[in-house]
Amino acid sequence: MTKVTALPADDQDCGWYHTSQPRKIKPSHSGKSVARWAVLGAGYVGLAAARQLAVNYPNDEVILIEAQDVGFGTAGRNAGFAIDLPHDIGAEDYIGDIEIAKTTLKLNLLGQSILRTLVETHAIDCHMRASGKYQAAVENRGIAVLEAYQRGLDKLGQNYEVIRRKDLPDHIGTSFYQQALFTPGTVLLQPSALVKGLADSLPANVTLYENTAITEVEYGSKVVLKHANGQITADTLILANNAFGQHFGFLKQTMLPIFLYASLSRPLTEAEQAQLGGKEFWGLIPADTYGSTVRRTHDNRILVRNSFSFNPNGRPKPHCLERFIHRHRKSFDNRFPMLPNVDFEYSWSGSLAMSQNHKGFFGQLAPNVYGALCCNGLGITRGTVTGTLLADYIAGKRSDLIDFLLSTSGPNRVPPQPFLSIGVNATLWWGQMKAGKEN
Repeated sequence: MTKVTALPADDQDCGWYHTSQPRKIKPSHSGKSVARWAVLGAGYVGLAAARQLAVNYPNDEVILIEAQDVGFGTAGRNAGFAIDLPHDIGAEDYIGDIEIAKTTLKLNLLGQSILRTLVETHAIDCHMRASGKYQAAVENRGIAVLEAYQRGLDKLGQNYEVIRRKDLPDHIGTSFYQQALFTPGTVLLQPSALVKGLADSLPANVTLYENTAITEVEYGSKVVLKHANGQITADTLILANNAFGQHFGFLKQTMLPIFLYASLSRPLTEAEQAQLGGKEFWGLIPADTYGSTVRRTHDNRILVRNSFSFNPNGRPKPHCLERFIHRHRKSFDNRFPMLPNVDFEYSWSGSLAMSQNHKGFFGQLAPNVYGALCCNGLGITRGTVTGTLLADYIAGKRSDLIDFLLSTSGPNRVPPQPFLSIGVNATLWWGQMKAGKEN
């Protein structure tokens, strides 16, 4: 018996969740249930895996279990970038091995295609637009990052546009940045709205239970998942709960729950929109990894996301959110001095499952247990495609993309505590200090 001692408990004020359409939350599980398939985690991986299992096995029930409301947890808390391009931060040109980069691009494009088809087929109102993204630099060292990425994109044969400072206000309304690199393939969306829509359009043979936190697991010829009000027995378990997979007995000391913090403004008035100028919908990521991500949303709000913390138990730290809201305010004011009276309406945290070697896990974890874990910050596209392909792999299907994922070494082990926390916190602190004006 494995006792699960760390459970999700995200903070309450996620702007994406509260500004997306409300939905009828599915009941939590009670009593005893038996099914061939159980999927744990209703984020991008879990929703995709459950959907594809249901397609591959139309006569079987698939039970999908979520510890919180769908769309309230990690999958609904990111910045809403469904990115197509590879971005290997360990490589000098951010592309690295060209063959790996080409396969990564294929994976990301397939993930985008799957999502686009589902959104169109089920009329999911998540404000999905193929808007591209800006990667912008404030200082000269940021421009060097963009130039290195240009060389990598040239090697990969991908299109981009370099936008100089004088032209940036026509795009994003601010001249805060020196230079930006625009790549056209990114899709922007409202992440919580997408997750809610994906959950409400699952095949009929998927049974979703929300607010059902698993506290004990028994592995064997069957997998028994126990919670406060009952248990679920399955022939096969698919873990799709990212860093929490460690608390279910797998990949221990490999995944780092890194939390990022975001604030979302109130909607801009018509006068404020005119004062800002630029395009009415865009997304920008920083040249420096530790800088600020900024978006102008479909409902004319401004999102600012920056600041990091390492939370080993996978739960947010309220004091960090309180402290980082002030940093969001400063970042907003630096970029948008023409909007002096625009308050934040929502502020929240959300986690990433990161690994030291920037690799995830895909495949079989144990007899009757499979997983696609460790998103490394690419949850929307990579989570969707790996969840889908994992269900195909379980069904006996093979492809070059499945073989590529199976051949990945997976996340490597990290040092034990307290050395781990000391090292990660020092790295995060130094990275944020070094980001300077990019933050």
